[in-house]
Amino acid sequence: MREDSRDIQTRQTIVRLLSSMASAKEISQYLKRFSQLDAKRFAVVKVGGAVLRDDLDALTSSLAFLQDVGLTPIVLHGAGPQLDAELSAAGIEKTTVNGLRVTSPEALAIVRRVFHSQNLKLVEALQAFDARATSIVSGVFEADYIDRDTYGLVGEVKRVDLAPIEASLKAGSIPVIASLGETVGGQILNVNADFAANELVQVLQPYKIVFLTGTGGLLGANGKVIDSINLTTEYEHLVAQPWVNGGMKVKIEQIKALLDTLPPTSSVSITQPSELAKELFTHKGSGTLVRRGERVLEVSDWNELDLERLRSLIESAFGRELVPDYFERTRLHRAYVSENYRAAVILTAEDAGTYLDKFAVLDDAQGEGLGRAVWQVMREQNPSLFWRSRNGNAVNPFYFSESDGCLRQDAWRVFWYGMQGFDAIAKCVGHCATRPVTLSNPVQRGVA
Repeated sequence: MREDSRDIQTRQTIVRLLSSMASAKEISQYLKRFSQLDAKRFAVVKVGGAVLRDDLDALTSSLAFLQDVGLTPIVLHGAGPQLDAELSAAGIEKTTVNGLRVTSPEALAIVRRVFHSQNLKLVEALQAFDARATSIVSGVFEADYIDRDTYGLVGEVKRVDLAPIEASLKAGSIPVIASLGETVGGQILNVNADFAANELVQVLQPYKIVFLTGTGGLLGANGKVIDSINLTTEYEHLVAQPWVNGGMKVKIEQIKALLDTLPPTSSVSITQPSELAKELFTHKGSGTLVRRGERVLEVSDWNELDLERLRSLIESAFGRELVPDYFERTRLHRAYVSENYRAAVILTAEDAGTYLDKFAVLDDAQGEGLGRAVWQVMREQNPSLFWRSRNGNAVNPFYFSESDGCLRQDAWRVFWYGMQGFDAIAKCVGHCATRPVTLSNPVQRGVA
């Protein structure tokens, strides 16, 4: 089946939007990183039934785009809204216990039919985009009854068989998996799609885990999407917030439990289908990126740090050499460094106030939210700050969003927050105008 003009236009729109959102360097970085992975470790994409119902075109466009650039995601889908509608039409009342759908033998027949039809719907939609996709509705999840007296024909996954998935990937085809389980004796069981996704991820340990939702991410107190969460530094504070309750709290707890069992490089992205490519290929991403993250070291003395690793981090991040006597000449006020030396904020104490001397994030940590996590720890402890950044710096949009004001000089932009009064700001500007550089050449990103 060939693409019609609408399909081609949708695909072209995604490519154009991605090109406008990401630099060629960003795309190249991610393609190189992904290409080094075992095919089945690239990404697991969990698709909710509401997405299949409301956003199928955007979903298939995004998945087909990934295949176009040589990446094959593993797709697992649910069918909650479709099941609600079909069961209601059959006169079967919906009953849930602890969030799980009670499934009678009569209901299971409808569950099987709905999952088969939704699975084929997605596979056929992908094939309409000339993408290769394989329907997998059984043979992956070996399950057993959770509690037959309470839930009926509802199962929990006991074992994951990767053979059908590996066969699909070997053929260069996207595996599209329905969340149905089977007992050892062959009885089909209804399995919650979120639980099935978690079990699949435990076995595969993919680099990326993506939950596609209509909201496009986790929403904060202001109703806006939270862009990143570093669980190591933010979890306790986050779950204590009054606006984190019900389903959102459960989801955050489940994600933490999942990431605690996976390699530190794994992450969970919660976004909407149209933003999938942006989430995977740009440092800024889209939606909410959740990572286990790294502990942030906080020190006030250079001797508490591995200076060779810190020098390597700064020079790698900026692509320039530090002056040889940087640590001797720089009066450290406080440094915030991720435990694996992949992101750092260095502050100095000046007559004008606390100065941000370096904000360095390695390329392979960009897009993880690690730099932002270190920044947030720093900001919570420093109510006022000023710094400078070269005109044209790619990080300046972030600095604008974090500052109370900005003034442009010939070569620099001076930023500040928490400064009170014109005189205080004038001192900051004057300091930045005369501060000597500490990197051998103009930087491409960060501050110097």
